[in-house]
Amino acid sequence: MTAVPSEVDLFVIGAGSGGVRAARIAAGYGAKVAIAEEYRVGGTCVIRGCVPKKLLVYASRFAHEFEDAAGFGWTVPTPAFDWATLIANKDKEIDRLERAYVANLEKSGVSIVRSRSEIADPHTIRLAGGETVRAGHILIATGGAPALGGPIPGHEHVITSNEAFHLPALPRRILIQGGGYIAVEFACIFAGLGSEVTLVYRGLNILRGFDDDVRSHLRGELERRGMAIITGDTVAAVEPAADGYRVALAGGKRIAVDRVMFATGRRPNVGGIGLDRVGVRLADNGGIAIDAHSRTSVPHIYAVGDVTNRVNLTPVAIREGHAFADTVFGNKPTRVDHTNVPTAVFSEPEVGVIGLTETQARERCARVDIYRATFRPMKATLSGRDTRVLMKLVVDGATDRVLGCHIVGEGAAEMIQLAGVAVKMKATKADFDATVALHPTAAEELVTMRTPTARYGAQAAE
Repeated sequence: MTAVPSEVDLFVIGAGSGGVRAARIAAGYGAKVAIAEEYRVGGTCVIRGCVPKKLLVYASRFAHEFEDAAGFGWTVPTPAFDWATLIANKDKEIDRLERAYVANLEKSGVSIVRSRSEIADPHTIRLAGGETVRAGHILIATGGAPALGGPIPGHEHVITSNEAFHLPALPRRILIQGGGYIAVEFACIFAGLGSEVTLVYRGLNILRGFDDDVRSHLRGELERRGMAIITGDTVAAVEPAADGYRVALAGGKRIAVDRVMFATGRRPNVGGIGLDRVGVRLADNGGIAIDAHSRTSVPHIYAVGDVTNRVNLTPVAIREGHAFADTVFGNKPTRVDHTNVPTAVFSEPEVGVIGLTETQARERCARVDIYRATFRPMKATLSGRDTRVLMKLVVDGATDRVLGCHIVGEGAAEMIQLAGVAVKMKATKADFDATVALHPTAAEELVTMRTPTARYGAQAAE
């Protein structure tokens, strides 16, 4: 830890993606900056979120590649997987990334304070050791944490995504409660690595908030790959057994497993940092209430990232942190546009989406055209894998503007990043049609769908 400064222009609480970006950019404008972190520099994404998770996703997909290779003429010896090797190599990469984050902060002239900190008054930070720092501005970037929901009998035996990255062994059987992207991604990770996976979700179908076609299509793909998906139910109790745990569901079913994981959402980290003491107001969503420039209800105190519970994605936190620094220290007032943010679920197969779902479009637009296609990917013709790709465009029937793009299939996340540029630029379906297809690819379907599969509104009766 560098020496704790007594006074700074900016004190950042939380060295995750948003806080680190804000600190570096503010320092680049000449501000004297300190950033405090009680755990590890890098935050959720780098240390125990999207980065290590993506590494585990890559690992889980090799099993399918080995299986598919036979159809292309390869003879592959029976593969063997070692969980300890994967986790050790993952840890080495996370250590490297943390060192890179620290080096970049130090190179920018930011003081790193390895301590828990809290707000003592609107311009004072108190560290765990009792030291205080005066700050012209305070930025709260404490992120979020797994939410377990209400206590149930045996809740002490349940792990979250935090612990999943450090399990001593790969569970032979695992039950995951939750239906969001974290639950689905970890279900696919464990299934790909060889675990018997049961996914339990209280709703009618997984991935609430995604397009209904995406939800149905992905569920079918997961079930074809051997995953048990139980919807409309919840875990009522977890009790130890000689060979692991017995899970009792509210609906009466009992399931024997080796591990139980809850991925039932995340909550903003707003406790224990002095918000009540200085009157920082919370929003109805449980996060810190902020305006378009990330200002809280207290002058000179700001918040970015998951602690605000707006759009909880790493690139959004980074953009918010940068915009804060531009606004406050760069004399360049900047607002972040939270509409049409692309997102992905790194399931197997992958999901990539941007823009409105069909339901949202039909609620907001008088006329809606839907272009939808499912097809067997070229790779599966020789591998023999039973899988299909889903491509869907949601179009404003009055303006021809593409309002949403939804993809389920290999490479969906990479495709949606580029499709997102077109949607953000307000491209029309005619613009998509005018683009020459790149053949043979799955993505070419996005520019070759010509006839609507469904029409809603005035034109439906024409």
